[in-house]
Amino acid sequence: MKLNIPNRVHIATYVPPWMILGGVVILSVVVILLAVQNINREKRYMSQLLSEKAGALIKSFEAGTRTGMMGMMWGGAQVQTLLEETSRQPGILYLAVTDKKGRIVAHSDRDKIGREFMESAALRDLQPGAEARWRSTTSETGRPSFEVYRYFRPILKPGKNGRRRGMGRGMGMMDGRNDWCLQLERSENEHIIFVGLETAPFEAARKGDIRNAVIISSVLLLLGFAGLFSMFLAQSFRSTRRLLRDTSAFASKLVTSLPVGLIATDRDGRIAFFNDAAEKITGLEVDEVRGKAPGEVLPDRLCGLAPALEKGASLLERELECAFSQGKTVPVGVIATQIRNDEGEFVGNVLILRDLAEVRRLQGEIRRTEKLAALGGLAAGVAHEIRNPLSSIKGLASYFGSKFSEGSEDKEVAGVMVREVDRLNRVISELLEFARPSELKPAPTDLNGLLDHSLRLVQQDAVTRNITIDLRKDEKVPRVSIDPDRMTQCLLNLYLNAIQAMKEGGRLSIRSLLDGDGNASLEIEDTGEGIRPEDLNRIFDPYFTTKDSGTGLGLAIVHKILEAHDAGITVRSTPGKGTVFAISFKSDAGKGDEGGRHDAG
Repeated sequence: MKLNIPNRVHIATYVPPWMILGGVVILSVVVILLAVQNINREKRYMSQLLSEKAGALIKSFEAGTRTGMMGMMWGGAQVQTLLEETSRQPGILYLAVTDKKGRIVAHSDRDKIGREFMESAALRDLQPGAEARWRSTTSETGRPSFEVYRYFRPILKPGKNGRRRGMGRGMGMMDGRNDWCLQLERSENEHIIFVGLETAPFEAARKGDIRNAVIISSVLLLLGFAGLFSMFLAQSFRSTRRLLRDTSAFASKLVTSLPVGLIATDRDGRIAFFNDAAEKITGLEVDEVRGKAPGEVLPDRLCGLAPALEKGASLLERELECAFSQGKTVPVGVIATQIRNDEGEFVGNVLILRDLAEVRRLQGEIRRTEKLAALGGLAAGVAHEIRNPLSSIKGLASYFGSKFSEGSEDKEVAGVMVREVDRLNRVISELLEFARPSELKPAPTDLNGLLDHSLRLVQQDAVTRNITIDLRKDEKVPRVSIDPDRMTQCLLNLYLNAIQAMKEGGRLSIRSLLDGDGNASLEIEDTGEGIRPEDLNRIFDPYFTTKDSGTGLGLAIVHKILEAHDAGITVRSTPGKGTVFAISFKSDAGKGDEGGRHDAG
C-alpha cells in the first residue's frame, strides 16, 4: 500500500518557546508598570486634594486675620484665638505660624509657642510669593501628617492712595506694643504659615485602591499567563502534529523511493505496502496485490519464508531465483523479518527484495576482465615463442622461392608460404598489441587536429572503396589530455572497421562535439551493413569477429586504449543502415583512477 500524503496547505504560525517566555516577561512588566502607575496616580491625586484643601484653609485664615486686623484692631492674641478655633475643624491636626528662622509665634497648641518648628536651613529655599510647598511628616503624637506651608500674607498690596489695603488706621496706635502682628505692617514676608492635615482617611482609601489594583493586576497576570500557557500548549500540539506529519511524509517518500523492493504485511497477514521498486522487480502493480495474502501473488519460494518468520527468526540475505508475473525470472536477494511494537505485539512482516541482475552482470564483467588479463599474459608468451620461428620460415620460403623459375608451381607454393607467414605475423603483432600494458604518454591535445591527421591515413582506402568522408568539427571542443599516438591507433581501427563494413561504398561521418556535461566527444558513423543485436555485447571481446578475414582484435584494442584513457565508448547500430561509435572524454582524461567503461546497445 502506498502512502499518499494529501497536498494541503497548512497555515500555522510557529511561535518559538523563547518568544512565549519573552511574552510572559513583557506581560509581567506591563502589568507591574500599570499597577505602579495606578498607585502613583492615586498618591498624586491625594497630594493634590490635600494641597488644595490646605491652600483653601490658609486663604480662609488669612482672610479672617485680614478682616480682624483691619476692622477690629486685632493683635497676636486675637490671631492666636482664630488659629485655635480654625484648627478644630475635622481633618486638621495643627495650624502654626513661624518666623523665617522657624520659631513658632502662633500655634493651635499654645504650649508650643516659642519653640522651633523647623530649622531655618529647611526654609531657606522658600521664596516669597511662591506656591505653597508640602511634605509628608509625622506629628508629635506619632500620627502621619500632610504638611503644607508658605509665606503668611494677610496684608493686601498698596492701593491707589499708596496705603496698604487690609490694615486700618488704628494699626498705628499699636506701634508701641510688642506684638508679632506689628511685623506684618512693618515688613512683609516675615512669617510662614503651616497647616498639618490628617492623612489617615486618604491613606485608608489609597490602601483600598492599592489593594484593588493589586487584585486586578493579579487577575490580569493570571489571565495572561493562562493565555500564554494555552498558546504554548497549542503551539506544542501544532508542532507535534506537524512533526508527525513531516515524519510520515518523510518515511513515505523514503520507503517509496528506496532502490530496493519493500513489501509489508499487516496484522492479518495481508499485503499493506508495496513500493515502486517492488513493482519494478516483480512486475506486479500495487493495485493487484494490496489486501491480498502473499501466497496469492508472490512465488512459493518467497512465501516459504513464512514458517521461519512465524518462529520469530530475522533472516539475513538469501539469494533466490524467483519467477514473478509473465514467467519473469529474477535473481533477488531477500531479507525478511517481523515487526513488533514496544509492547512486543506483532504488527506485520517485512520483505526486502534486491534485484541481483546488475550485480550478476558486474560479476560477469569482472570475470571477463580477469580472463582477458590471463589471456593477455598467455598471448604475450605464445607470440614471443612463435614469432622467432616464423622469421626463419619466411626466410627459408623466400630462399627456396628464389631457386625456382618464374611461373613454376614450386615458386607459387613458396610465395603462398611467405604470404601466410606475413598473415600469421600480423595476427601475432595484433596479439602483442592487445597483451602489451597500456603505457600512456598523455599531453594536452587538440581533437580536431588529431582527426585531420588520422583521416589522412585512411583517405586513399576510402577513395578506392568509393566512400565519402564527411568531417564536422566543433571549434568549441576543449583540448584533452591523451596520448596522441595511441588515440590515433584507436581511431584508425574504428575507421578501418567502418570502411570494411561498407563493401559497396557509402559515407563515413566523423564529428567532434560537446556532450551534455560539456566534455569533449567524438562520433564515427558509417552507412554499412550494421551489427546484429545479439552481437552487440560481444564486439569488444577478443577474437570475436563476423568477417571472414578478421582477427577479432581490432575493437578489443580500441576498448583497451579507451579504458586506459578513462574514456567511454557506446555503440548504436541498425542492421542494414549503419553503426555509430560514440567516444566521450572526461575533463581529466588520462588521469582518472577509475577503470574505463563501454556500453553496446
